[in-house]
Amino acid sequence: MHKEIELMQGIHHLQPVVIVDEAHLLDKEMLEEVRFLLNFKMDAQSPMALILVGQNELWERLKLQSYAAIRQRIDLQCKLPYLDRAEVGEYIKTHLAYAGANHDIFSDNAVDEIFKFSSGAARLVNKVCTHCLIYGGQNNRNIIDDHMVKFVVQGELS
Repeated sequence: MHKEIELMQGIHHLQPVVIVDEAHLLDKEMLEEVRFLLNFKMDAQSPMALILVGQNELWERLKLQSYAAIRQRIDLQCKLPYLDRAEVGEYIKTHLAYAGANHDIFSDNAVDEIFKFSSGAARLVNKVCTHCLIYGGQNNRNIIDDHMVKFVVQGELS
């Protein structure tokens, strides 16, 4: 991999970017390999940009002393916070508007139930909304209400 990095930088004048999704699943040996890649040639400038994408467990692991060397190489970290009830409502409306919806599809009570189920975690909001939209579409419903959300959560997501 080091040769590929050198070719990208030297000949093609490109800065490699490596994105590791589900990084919370990496074991200690693989994280050490990542650190080794970042240390390549020990230059002042890192040989590549590294983006680790993972769930909160990743940061909990990286706080451990055994991961100090990796943690020291992280220049920026961004955490997606849990959304409050109002933010969940806006999050859903924004996504629906982006998808082309021109009216509210989820009732206020439905949003309450989505918030209750998800605790404001965007991934769970997406999941329950997707399942509710599929259920609503299969049953020719234009509005998703709280009863439908409860039904979907109990039947498909429990």
